[in-house]
Amino acid sequence: MGLAIANQTEFAADFAGQHPREILEFAFRAYSPRVAISFSGAGSVVLIDMAAKLLEAGGFDEAPFRVFTLDTGRLHAETYQFIDKVRDRYGIPIEVYFPQPKAVEKLVREKGLFSFYQDGHQECCSIRKVEPLRRALSSLDAWITGQRRDQSPWTRNRLPIVQNDPTFSTPERELVKFNPLANWSSDQVWAYIHENDVPHNALHEKGFVSIGCEPCTRPILPGQQERAGRWWWEDENKKECGLHEGNISVITVESSEL
Repeated sequence: MGLAIANQTEFAADFAGQHPREILEFAFRAYSPRVAISFSGAGSVVLIDMAAKLLEAGGFDEAPFRVFTLDTGRLHAETYQFIDKVRDRYGIPIEVYFPQPKAVEKLVREKGLFSFYQDGHQECCSIRKVEPLRRALSSLDAWITGQRRDQSPWTRNRLPIVQNDPTFSTPERELVKFNPLANWSSDQVWAYIHENDVPHNALHEKGFVSIGCEPCTRPILPGQQERAGRWWWEDENKKECGLHEGNISVITVESSEL
């Protein structure tokens, strides 16, 4: 039986000091088999590694979760290689969701391949990311992300460990979203990666920190915020592609109440 929405605030407080592995195990036991890890970057692979270790420890008879990723059609070659490394390393099937071809064709036909530099990234991300994610989540009761509070002081600094997904929940269907790494820092993520020999995207060795589509991602300079290399031509406080759009609305509402 899943976690009641009304109990999430209490749950988040109780688990604030717990290891992400314990939060993962709770999510699996509460929502299996309708729970999945969203795989995209360093944080989510840390979660996959932790989940694999839970299975190895004999805590479950079979994998109580799924893993999915979004292929926008515009990822770096290194990212595609990274996906294969993770698949081979853990032997866990990775469900890949693609954008609807007709929607992509219409956008490119009418506006070209780089309209986001003028119009902003929302339209392209809606087609290439949000709609495929909506399909990925349609068969789930809960999903797990690698988001952290220190990734952005504008959109993620109040990120809860667990929440009623503000973007994809509906009045008819409550979707729970777990962010087990919310309290971790970038240093903690990379310490775990190095200590456990976890696969990572080769672009990290070239100065890339937060990695998205090739035209919308670039390396950052020392001292810059982690997501400064994403959509660098847009406002810092709007750097969400739509997958976590609720982060912005939560910050906006809370700020208006101060």
